[in-house]
Amino acid sequence: MRKLLIPAFVLAATAAHAQAPAHEDGPGPNMVIEVAAADGTSKGTITLDLLADKAPNHVARLVELAKAGAYDGVVFHRVIDGFMAQTGDVEHGKHDGASTNMAGMGGSDLPDLEAEFNDVSFQAGTVGMARAQDPNSANSQFFIDLAPATFLDGQYTVVGQLVEGWDVLNQIKKGDANANGAVEEPDYMAKVTIVE
Repeated sequence: MRKLLIPAFVLAATAAHAQAPAHEDGPGPNMVIEVAAADGTSKGTITLDLLADKAPNHVARLVELAKAGAYDGVVFHRVIDGFMAQTGDVEHGKHDGASTNMAGMGGSDLPDLEAEFNDVSFQAGTVGMARAQDPNSANSQFFIDLAPATFLDGQYTVVGQLVEGWDVLNQIKKGDANANGAVEEPDYMAKVTIVE
């Protein structure tokens, strides 16, 4: 299982929305995500600057899956207001799948990745790889922080930073904090492309 582990105090927090992150677009590659509501209505685009110099193996995995179209149609299955939006379950999280109630429990058919913890702090807009309790269990799922989450520093691999689309990210449908952020009729990644 690939659920992101969250300390209990975070679920009870009522953090205010963070300000838009100020991150300069680096050398990339960039991941461009077209976000859609459950009914297919476009919500806009977010752009993530992937940090290949900080987590080369994890970034290579994201790029590989995106280029293969594996992320297209995958839901944001877990979204906690004031914390983060999680997606990337290519096994169980397809929007047009029979059921998304298993979203968050799967990954890809590729092997899990060894942790690449780095010195980048989890701030608003930071992108991290979700994993199970084993630090070396990240696979395809990732999350984007909606507010600073420095308690994750050194515990999860940072793979990127939001550079465009802060308003779109904050409009992603939120889940029920009492249900660990599970989202009913979730928004999804309609199309994911890589710009190198």
